[in-house]
Amino acid sequence: MTRPLPQKTFFKFNAKDGLISRLCGDKRYKEAMDILCNQKRLTEALQLLTHIERPSALIYSTLLQHCLQQRALEEGRLVHDHIRGSGFVPGLFMYNRFIDMYAKCGCLQDAQKVFDEMPDRDLCSWNTILSGYAKAGQLDEARRLFDEMPERDNFSWSSLMSGYVRQHRPKEALELYRMMQRNQISKSNKFTVSSALAASAAMPSLRLGKEIHGYIMRTGLDSDEIVWSALTDMYGKCGSIKDARCIFDKMEERDVVSWTAMIDRCFEDGTREEGFALFSKLMSSGTRPNDFTFAGVLNACADHVAEELGKQVHGYMTRVGFGPFSFAASALVHMYCKCGNIENAKRVFNGMPKPDIVSWTSLIVGYAQHGQPKEALKIFELLLESGIKLDHVTFVGVLSACTHAGLVDEGLAYFHSIKTKHKLKHTADHYACIVDLLARAGRFEEAEKIINDMPGKPDKYLWASLLGGCRIHGNIELAKRAAEALFKIEPENPATYVTLANIYATAGMWSEVAKVRKIMDERRVVKKPGLSWIEIKRETYVFTVGDESHPKYNEIREFLKKISKRIREEGYVPNTNFVLHDVEEEQKEQNLSYHSEKLAVAFGIISTPPGTPIKVFKNLRTCVDCHTAIKFISKIVKRKIIVRDSNRFHCFENGSCSCGDYW
Repeated sequence: MTRPLPQKTFFKFNAKDGLISRLCGDKRYKEAMDILCNQKRLTEALQLLTHIERPSALIYSTLLQHCLQQRALEEGRLVHDHIRGSGFVPGLFMYNRFIDMYAKCGCLQDAQKVFDEMPDRDLCSWNTILSGYAKAGQLDEARRLFDEMPERDNFSWSSLMSGYVRQHRPKEALELYRMMQRNQISKSNKFTVSSALAASAAMPSLRLGKEIHGYIMRTGLDSDEIVWSALTDMYGKCGSIKDARCIFDKMEERDVVSWTAMIDRCFEDGTREEGFALFSKLMSSGTRPNDFTFAGVLNACADHVAEELGKQVHGYMTRVGFGPFSFAASALVHMYCKCGNIENAKRVFNGMPKPDIVSWTSLIVGYAQHGQPKEALKIFELLLESGIKLDHVTFVGVLSACTHAGLVDEGLAYFHSIKTKHKLKHTADHYACIVDLLARAGRFEEAEKIINDMPGKPDKYLWASLLGGCRIHGNIELAKRAAEALFKIEPENPATYVTLANIYATAGMWSEVAKVRKIMDERRVVKKPGLSWIEIKRETYVFTVGDESHPKYNEIREFLKKISKRIREEGYVPNTNFVLHDVEEEQKEQNLSYHSEKLAVAFGIISTPPGTPIKVFKNLRTCVDCHTAIKFISKIVKRKIIVRDSNRFHCFENGSCSCGDYW
C-alpha cells in the first residue's frame, strides 16, 4: 500500500527560508530540494515531490542519497512509495541504492525484497546485499548468496571474510581465503589480505600470519598503509611484539589508529617502558592522540601505578582541549583512583557534566578501597538518583565497600536488591563479594548457605574469599575444604598454599605447615616473592624482603633499628603468628624487621623532607605485623604513609589506619 506524503505548510517568508520560497515560486524545485537536503531537512524536501508532476531519476536519486547518508529509514520508504505510485520505472543504479539504504538502516528483509523484485542484477547488487547480511552477522544467508553469485570480485570475498572475523569464526574466514587463492580469476588485494590477517590475529596463528605476510611481499601489496596496519595488528595479537614494532617503524605514514594500536600492544605484551616511550614519541610526531589513545595510556598508568605520567597525560589533555565529555575522562577517574589519589579522581568526576557508569563505578570502588565506605555508598545513592542504568560491575564496587568496612547487614541488603529491586542477575563476582563479606565477619554458616544455594558452581574467587575469612578467624576445617577446592581449580597458584600454611602456623600446627611445604615442592609451586616499590623524584625503587642491594641499605637498616626501638617504647609488639618457620621468637622478629614494605617506607622517610607524604605499593597483601608497625611509625615521624597492597589502600596517619584494622 502506497503511503501519502505528509502535507504541511512549511514555507515561511523569513530570512531563513526566503530563498527556498522564491525557488519554489519559480518552480525550481530541484534547487530548493538540494538546499533542504543539505540542511538535513529531509521531511520538508520530500514534501516538494507533491509539487513536481514527473520527478526525474536525478531527483529520486538525490533524495535517496541523503536518506542513506542520514540513515533516514522512514523518509527512504516514503521515496520508495512515491516511486511505486508515480509509475516511474527505476533503473539498476536506483535499485542498488535502495538495497544499500535498507541494508544500512538494518532492514534486511526490505533489502532482500527489492533484490528479489529486480528484473536484472549486476555484481554491485549481489555485493550490496551480501555485505548487508555479513555486517548484520547473518552469515549463513550471506554464504548462501556468495555461493549463488554468478561472478565475484575482491569486495565479495573480503565482505564475507570480514563477517566471519567479526562473528569470531576466523577458521572459516581463512578457509575462504585459501579458496580465493585457488581461484584463478580473483587476485587478492589490500582488503582481502587485511581480512585474512585479521582472521590470523583472531585465532591467533602466527604461522598463518607469516604465510600471508610472505604472499604480501611477493605480490607487491606491502606498499599500502592499510596492509601495514593489518600486519602490525596481526603480529601484536599473535604475541610477536618485536615483529609488530618492526613493521610499525617501516610505515611511512602512521595515523592515530596505527599509533594507538601499537602503543596498546606494548602494554598488553608487558613492555611497559616501550609503550610509554612510544606515546611520548607520538606526542612529538604532530599526530594528535584521540580518546582511545588517552584511555589506553591512562589505563596502563593505572595498572602500573604510574601517577606522575598519568598527571602529565592529564595536563596534555587539558592543553589540547579534551573536554569533560570525552570518554577518556572516565579513564582519568579510574587512573587516579588506582594510583591512590582519590581527591583528584573526585575533582575530575565533578568536572564531568554527565559521568558514565564507568566513572561512577570507578569512584565507588576508589572510595571503598581507600577506607571511605560511607562516601562510597553515598556516591552509589547519588548514582541511583541520576537514573543511569546500573550494571553488575557497579554492585561489585558497592559490595566491596561493605566488605572493607564490615557492613554485613547493609551488604546483604544490597546483594538481595540486585535481583529484587534492580532486576539484574547475580554474577559469580557478586557471590564472591558476599561470601567475602560474611566470612570476614565470621558468619560462616550464612556463607556456606549462600554457596550451597547459588545456581552455578563456586569459582576460584569465591573459594579464595572463604579461605581469607578462615585465616582471620582460624576456622581450620573450613579452610581445608576451601583450599582443597582451590587446589583442584588452580593447583599452580601459590597463594592458596601460603594462606593455608599461615592458618596452620597461627595454630602452631607445624607438622601441617611442613606437609603444605612438601606438597608445594612436589608440585613445583614457588611462592610469589613479595615486592614493594616507591617512587622518589620520578624514579622507582623496588624492594624485596631482606633486600641488601640498595645503595642506601646501611642508612635504611640504621633507620629501622632506631625506629624499631621507638615504636616498642610506644607499645608495639611484633606479631610473629604468620612467620612460617618453627624457630625461636627472636629469629622470627628478625625476619619481620626487613619485610619489603618496611624497607620501602624507611627509604621514603630518609629520602624526603619532613612532613612529606609517603606512598608505597606492594604486590601482595600487607602482613599484620607490618600493618601494626607502620601505624606506630606514622605517629612517631608525623607522616601520612599510604600503602597500596593487592586488596586496598591503607592510609596510615597519627597511629591509625583508614581500614580500621579490618582488611
